Amino acid sequence: MPNLSIRFLASAGLAFALTIFAAPAFADKRVALVIGNNDYRNVPKLQKAVNDARTMGDALRGLGFQVMVAENQTRQGFSQTLQAFDASVEKGDTAFFFFAGHGFEIRGQNYLLPTDVPAASEGQEELVRDASMLADRIVERLQNKGARTSILVFDACRNNPFERAGTRAVAGGGGLAPMTTLPEGVFSIFSAGPRQTALDRLSDQDANPNSVFTRTFVKQLETPGANLVQVAQRTRRVVSEMAETVRHKQVPVYFDQMVDDVFLNGAAAQADAKPEPVQKLAALPPVAPRTAPTNEAVNAPIANFSRHNGGWSVTFSIADPTLGISWRMNDTAEFKETGFLDTLDPRTRKRMPNPSIQLDADAPAATIQLRYVDASGELQGPFPIRFDPEAALIRDQRKILDMTASSWLSFRDYNGLLVYYSQLLSFRCAIREARIGIDSAVPDKLLKLPPCDMKDPMSIPSQAQTYMKLPGTTKSVSVELTFRDGSVSEIKSFRR
Repeated sequence: MPNLSIRFLASAGLAFALTIFAAPAFADKRVALVIGNNDYRNVPKLQKAVNDARTMGDALRGLGFQVMVAENQTRQGFSQTLQAFDASVEKGDTAFFFFAGHGFEIRGQNYLLPTDVPAASEGQEELVRDASMLADRIVERLQNKGARTSILVFDACRNNPFERAGTRAVAGGGGLAPMTTLPEGVFSIFSAGPRQTALDRLSDQDANPNSVFTRTFVKQLETPGANLVQVAQRTRRVVSEMAETVRHKQVPVYFDQMVDDVFLNGAAAQADAKPEPVQKLAALPPVAPRTAPTNEAVNAPIANFSRHNGGWSVTFSIADPTLGISWRMNDTAEFKETGFLDTLDPRTRKRMPNPSIQLDADAPAATIQLRYVDASGELQGPFPIRFDPEAALIRDQRKILDMTASSWLSFRDYNGLLVYYSQLLSFRCAIREARIGIDSAVPDKLLKLPPCDMKDPMSIPSQAQTYMKLPGTTKSVSVELTFRDGSVSEIKSFRR
């Protein structure tokens, strides 16, 4: 973009925070490694990566981390720094790794580039892999050290640092690929979505020493009482709004595999408490207790919401054998029985209670109160089950899209070659963005979908285009979806 400084690749902020809740078998200190690379020798230099790393280091110190800082790391220096970091991490520690610099994706794997990475060209992908640091390997190292929760932060602009005029570039992607298959206890956030560029600054008058993402993320990270998901959501909103002011699209995305809420600067950090040594500050503040009925069982009922043309089907899963099920909306209505199925429950030898109810298509957000009679005749509950129509619709349609990925596109020869995408239209409420690539493994064209209609979400508007005309020589079409929760699908390829 003219007059805008866009980071040529990623300040790939890679942050791992392994959080722990006061268990004596674990250590409870916080350690961090912060790396910033500006001075690349054979690919374009960066301007703000070192500043981003320094700012992140200062913020982490303020949150009680013991911080190691390294700048402009060669391949050898990178390895030695990681070894020193490994030695500092113990079982149960909170570990935070941050990398600002060039990153590169090859065949779905992310590589962090040291300052002496060679200038590779077409066919030299192996050269890049050998000279760089595999991001997944850093996750594995922390897992092997017993790190319990990992936070990965990528400030990536997704340009190709190996592109040069008059040459064919290395086959791969600029920036980093979404890490959607992380192990349990890992959290990752990216400064921009697929094929979006991350802004260094908003204009020539923007004198902030940090990139738009890092300056925002650090501020949200330091906000008391915010868990990691809230930090990510607020960062995404602020960054996207800032980018829109200069007509640029940058929407950070995150992937959450945490079991519990994680707070790095929780409200429990008492303002009037006496200062304690750094190692004592490593313990995370306690998680706020859940609000739940006093008689809630460990295996409380759960609900699955499914949207159809006539409204909502809600199916309850109850671990205990039941003799009857009743429900109501909110706390004031009368309980209604769900009735029975024409089948016997082998556990009770009685008719099986109907585990499903129906809700109107325009049912508002509410709390369903569910109770049941167990096999001993005792009434259990009521148990609150939150019904959020929009969230339930997105979750349901996302599940359907995952299950029917082979049907996203279909070809038809009719007065030329047509490719239909009716499946994507029918479940578009779960899709933020759809892209396709024609005879390309890289989806680079935006597929325009009509907006979601909550009143009739699966209907296809009469004016909507359900197909595209393609050249008769087309052999394949690739598809990639960005979902409403920010996650990104695998690239699916459809051949004629």
